[in-house]
Amino acid sequence: MHKEELIHLHTLMVQLKRYFEEGRCNKDFPGYESLQISPVHVHRSKAEHKHAIFVLGNELARAMEEDEFSGFGRTSVRMQELANHCIPPMLKV
Repeated sequence: MHKEELIHLHTLMVQLKRYFEEGRCNKDFPGYESLQISPVHVHRSKAEHKHAIFVLGNELARAMEEDEFSGFGRTSVRMQELANHCIPPMLKV
């Protein structure tokens, strides 16, 4: 994906995040918030946006996993694997 496409996807996922924060679920997203990156940070690298997307995707999947009527548990695990795989070298500890 091009950086602009990643930023667009990031924007859509942040809208989902807001739904879970403000809706009936009232969920928190501490992992994503700790990255201190949002779609409006266009100066950040493509790798940083990609990592943020996977971290946020993992937390969104966890929020859906807690819904007793859905079977998204495996999605949460896979998003965590993808987030770990794409951590930019500068962010690895």
